[in-house]
Amino acid sequence: MLTGVKHQDAVSSLPFDNHLLDHLMAEARIDVALTTSKHNVQYLLGGHRTFFFDHMEAMGPSRYLPVLAYPRGAPEQASYVGHGTERFQHALSPFWTPEVYTGPAASTESMQRTIDHLQRLGLKPRRIGVEWPFLPADAAMLLQKSFPDSEIVDSVLVLERLRARKTPEELRKLRLATDTVVDSMLAVIGGHGPGVTKQEIVDALRREETNRGLVFEYCLITAGQSLNRAPSPQKWQDGEIMSIDSGGNYHGYIGDICRMAIQGEPDAELEDMLAELETAQRAAMRAIKPGAVGAEVYEAGLQVVNKSRYADHLDFLVHGIGLVSHESPRLTNRTRDPYKSEDARRPLESQMVLSVETTLQHPRRGFIKLEDTVAVTEIGHEVYGDRAHGWNRAATKVSGQ
Repeated sequence: MLTGVKHQDAVSSLPFDNHLLDHLMAEARIDVALTTSKHNVQYLLGGHRTFFFDHMEAMGPSRYLPVLAYPRGAPEQASYVGHGTERFQHALSPFWTPEVYTGPAASTESMQRTIDHLQRLGLKPRRIGVEWPFLPADAAMLLQKSFPDSEIVDSVLVLERLRARKTPEELRKLRLATDTVVDSMLAVIGGHGPGVTKQEIVDALRREETNRGLVFEYCLITAGQSLNRAPSPQKWQDGEIMSIDSGGNYHGYIGDICRMAIQGEPDAELEDMLAELETAQRAAMRAIKPGAVGAEVYEAGLQVVNKSRYADHLDFLVHGIGLVSHESPRLTNRTRDPYKSEDARRPLESQMVLSVETTLQHPRRGFIKLEDTVAVTEIGHEVYGDRAHGWNRAATKVSGQ
């Protein structure tokens, strides 16, 4: 199905800052941007998430591949190619793109529809921006064959910087997701006593997050002295600690929090360890404000970590969060995930959102971690889910009794 809307309607109803996108594309010398990741398509379409492919991409011998084509400075020439099931959502809430196709949408079919659209417009782009990590090889080869004189370049950073400053509605969703994950964790911790397995805790957390309106994404979990964070039959025994690091998704936005729990009461050493982690967290948070250089925030927490008696076992990280975990702003490349510190020397802006995490992997006491979500405000910062940073006590009864 191919539909069209009036140019003035398309321009007036854009759900993102098209002037900023045009500027970012000009900086990267990109003439046409082809967006194919589900999260960036959601952003550019103002919140649309396909219900049919929300949890998968595979379909028959190929895969679902949405393509939103945006020629720089010309939203009236934009198009969106989606799957046939998306026509139901389009009928209820029409997409802003002047051209919309909803039909068979395997990878090469989706790209061919997009190529046909660009060629009908007579466009001869010098540089086409694509999301290389989110573009299948067969679609990429078809695109290059159809535009042999064009250079195909990566547009991931362009789209990330477009999303870096959150709208009030995005901030609401991130706050709600974060608060709900904390509430879910506290309910699970307080409802399980000695003898419960890590897998049972994860299953209970999945139910809590789901029943509270989130899509459960993951839970990294440890118990006792073990540093293994996978769900397993390992039992959480009396006197042992537990770390629960979970991501819950609300309409695409991730609430990612880590909190600590214990069966019984913590001793002085455990209290001291967790207090040091929170000191590092708060030091970094105090540095978060508009105009602060990104690296300064990272260094503020790192200074505390480096002075700690547990420094040899501590790890500290700050990264952006929103539709994607570890998105812009990225303040350091000292991370287990391979990316550059593109934003280390750029000033923070209000409505950016950061995840601050401090981790202690102690060989004798186990895995201890705090992770918080912090939004940059006009005058400073706001911590979402700002509670339960201490040792949260489990139930006193043995689980199952």
